[in-house]
Amino acid sequence: MPKNGSKPQNISKPQNSNKKSRNIAIGAGVVVAAVLLGVASYTATKPEDSRNGTVKEEAAGAAPSTDAQAGVYPELEKLARRDAKDPLAQGRADAPVVMVEYADFKCGFCGKFARDTEPGLVKKYVDEGTLRIEWRNFPIFGEDSERAARGAWAAGRQGRFWQFHEAAYAEGSKEKGFGDGRLEELAKEAGVKDVDRFVADMGSDAAKSAVKKDQEEAYGLGAAATPSFVINGRPISGAQPDQVFDQAIETAAKSAKATGKGKGGGSE
Repeated sequence: MPKNGSKPQNISKPQNSNKKSRNIAIGAGVVVAAVLLGVASYTATKPEDSRNGTVKEEAAGAAPSTDAQAGVYPELEKLARRDAKDPLAQGRADAPVVMVEYADFKCGFCGKFARDTEPGLVKKYVDEGTLRIEWRNFPIFGEDSERAARGAWAAGRQGRFWQFHEAAYAEGSKEKGFGDGRLEELAKEAGVKDVDRFVADMGSDAAKSAVKKDQEEAYGLGAAATPSFVINGRPISGAQPDQVFDQAIETAAKSAKATGKGKGGGSE
């Protein structure tokens, strides 16, 4: 399978400071790419990407194994940033389980997950301290995707990322597009107080850099489909049924408890 963007990096070799925490063993990266994308069965659309590669919008890929350690890659656990000040995350920074989510605001299946599955996970696991969700902007559907990703980041600068996320993924929202005027409307709907600052932040080099960092992390894993998830080192592809995420989170929580990882105990 061809890969776009940055290549997986070897964690044994020193890198510059801004990439050191994102390093991934080459061998593990190849295996994970195969698990995440190569052996998954899914229903997908295939838009043209600006990189001239193939990208996909994924319905539901392979479900995780019930074995606590099967399909878990320790290198992927390092993807969790656990930054308590990250506005694109929700849940305790020391939660025993971290779900890293790679998604695109133009992706229909990402919207389905955001509307139908994620709210239940927040209520059931985030609010009581078991789960932390860390969002990664992974725009793969062209300019609209890129603008929406920068808009989401800009909303996060004013503490309104998740409200923007909800507005952008509302039923019928993506069909309206994500032009500059539309993004301002979404910002207002999300309760962003300073819209002028939002516009400035959205067009800033910092926004472009932050989105590129997340995007290259995903491409570095070999990901070419949205949504994609990593739960405590276990990759899950596509908008799976609720019980698949419940199972993965509960299995990860038990494993974390057994090894003494994470404290949990309440929302952030």
